[in-house]
Amino acid sequence: MDTTLRDGEQTPDLSYTPAEKLQLARMLLEEVRVDRIEIASTRVSEGEREAARRIAAWARREKFLPRVEILGFCDGRTSVAWIAAVGGAVLNLLAKGSERHCRGQLGMTPEAHRERIIETVRAARRKKLLVNVYLEDWSNGVRESFDYVFAMMRTLATLEIERVYLPDTLGVFAPDDVTRYVGLMTATWPAVAFEFHAHNDYGLATANCLAAVKVGAVGLHTSVNGLGERAGNSRLAEVVTAIHDKTRFRTHVDESRLASVSRVVEIFSGKDLAANAPIVGRDVFTQTAGIHADGDVKGDLYVTELAPGRFARERRYALGKLSGKASLDQNLKSLGISLSDADRDLVLRRIVELGDKKHTVGPEDIPMLIADVLKTPHEQILRIETWRVNVAKGELPHAEVTLAHAGRTSKAEASGDGGYDAFMRAVGKALRAFDLKLPRLEDFRVRIPPGGRTEALVETLIAWKHPGAGEGTFSTLGVDSDQMAAAVIATEKMLNAVAARARRRPGKP
Repeated sequence: MDTTLRDGEQTPDLSYTPAEKLQLARMLLEEVRVDRIEIASTRVSEGEREAARRIAAWARREKFLPRVEILGFCDGRTSVAWIAAVGGAVLNLLAKGSERHCRGQLGMTPEAHRERIIETVRAARRKKLLVNVYLEDWSNGVRESFDYVFAMMRTLATLEIERVYLPDTLGVFAPDDVTRYVGLMTATWPAVAFEFHAHNDYGLATANCLAAVKVGAVGLHTSVNGLGERAGNSRLAEVVTAIHDKTRFRTHVDESRLASVSRVVEIFSGKDLAANAPIVGRDVFTQTAGIHADGDVKGDLYVTELAPGRFARERRYALGKLSGKASLDQNLKSLGISLSDADRDLVLRRIVELGDKKHTVGPEDIPMLIADVLKTPHEQILRIETWRVNVAKGELPHAEVTLAHAGRTSKAEASGDGGYDAFMRAVGKALRAFDLKLPRLEDFRVRIPPGGRTEALVETLIAWKHPGAGEGTFSTLGVDSDQMAAAVIATEKMLNAVAARARRRPGKP
């Protein structure tokens, strides 16, 4: 069960719009194919109510409604009425899983709390809602007040409950604790469907999820990119992949969609994903050391079950001070470029020099680097001959461009939501004359040196994805004192990469 839209939204400084929540709900259920999603908490805000209403309406049409869950509270009919009003079908009831929380936060006796649970569950069932129960702070409760947990379970066993959720609310468990205490729950109440809800305060959430599955938990809770309070929840991509590779169990999740949903969540949440995040991070399928590239050439010696193609990604070989001949050869091969050994050594030496100065060389930079090192003229296949972007208050941004390619020019103009959007729309129109397709923009980052000078150089890094299933991504960099000009420079590099790629296609001269 993925709780990106509920528990994940408890990440500091994060709030999704109703439209964003609906799009993510559709991606998670239709594309990623998680079994269930938790989308909201009752009684939070009008925005939360509107998001839940939109998702429930869509889920009802698409026959997904029983797979959409909403967190509610032990408040008799109040949360039940909220869920029924938005069209929901499942209540995840937040109960206290430790006596300390029950007495200290609710100010109630365990007996009174259990009566409130009974009242709320019965109200939900009268409204035909399915009910699951969270035992909040269960990981502390099962160790410190097992009698309390035992009495709670005896009560829940008399009610119409689908599942009981066992949260490690404060992320205090290690795998040995999970094995002992989740195992205790599944052995004591074998007829109950228990699910484990991990938090990552010690960095053990994925390991704890594996331990829970192995002792009888029938479900796990995750969030995309591990979003959530403090150190976050268990990460969807890590947990799914670890289950598939490290246990005898399988999920319905489509691994090839994990990277795409991760990227969308990164954009919507505004929370950057670490470049080395397992499975979905930008760098995790990039080999940097030359010895690794050499080993791959000589027999895939550094390949594991975590093959990039499995996740609709591709292996890359970074070029920098640790690069060797094999790293450069892998990149030259992908570009269709052949060099003599002597020329290759000169280019590699230059790459290492740039790496020492903290410059990163991408595959798209190699042709220009070769031209510079070998003192040969670099062929610019496609040029942006002229461009103009007008942005003014109260007016729709408008752009005009002229492209030159293969002895011909193509002019176009367009309007857009912003200056660069208008520019790219115009570029897309102009490219039609050359039978070239724009790649999809994946990321757009602007960096200005510290100090905040208005005349400072602007570095614009744009990531692109080639059109077509299974195609890879690449990045281009532009530097100028004007932010728009820097973006245009990066875009021109992209266009040359696209033109060069088209030239290498079979049947092309």
